[in-house]
Amino acid sequence: MNNAIQIQSGTTLQKILLICGILAPPLYAGADILAGTLYPNYSFSDQAVSELFAIGSPTSSLVVSLFTIYSLLVFAFALGVWISSGRNWPLQLMAFMLIANAVNGLVLWNFFPMHMRGAKMTFTDTMHVILAAMGGIYGSLAIAFGAVAFGRQFRFYSIATIVMLFAPSILAFSFVPQVASNESSPWLGLSERIAFTGYMQWQIVLSIVLLRKKSEPQRRTRETLKDVQ
Repeated sequence: MNNAIQIQSGTTLQKILLICGILAPPLYAGADILAGTLYPNYSFSDQAVSELFAIGSPTSSLVVSLFTIYSLLVFAFALGVWISSGRNWPLQLMAFMLIANAVNGLVLWNFFPMHMRGAKMTFTDTMHVILAAMGGIYGSLAIAFGAVAFGRQFRFYSIATIVMLFAPSILAFSFVPQVASNESSPWLGLSERIAFTGYMQWQIVLSIVLLRKKSEPQRRTRETLKDVQ
């Protein structure tokens, strides 16, 4: 009976960690919408998300706080993926990429925000660009390992997501010089948000897939507990 209770407790913790993967994207999106609304004359279509927590931004403290919680939720989700991986090495590597992405985000939000448009670029801005690029790489690798870890349907969905993310991500990074020189950057914000939406939608689907895979062991555990009572 004790073993059955321990299994049920472990499964409950695993489920909570996996649910964090569903909770994180709405928090990120909500922080983006709230900060963009509070930021005077901010353009969701033409300005980068990074400008919402730039040095000197009126919404910097708010966004850094909410994005930090987002990254912590992603980290918790990654632990849930790792626990779920068993001997599935692609799933283990995916979990590692998710952990790396969460830590990368925590460093980016809290230590290397960009300067506001038109300000002279410094080491902080250089690191901001590098960490933002690394976040994209970690996310893409997580999706790629997800394509290997699961069956045909999720594999095709993951491949389609990578293809969909490629163009808007490249377009967004191409505007770095314009942002630094305070020039117009049409569709920068829209490109970023399309890429973010695609990735976060994939993360939610991944969470649901893993939660469904755990539903059957939970059912068997409940039956075992009934048998021993």
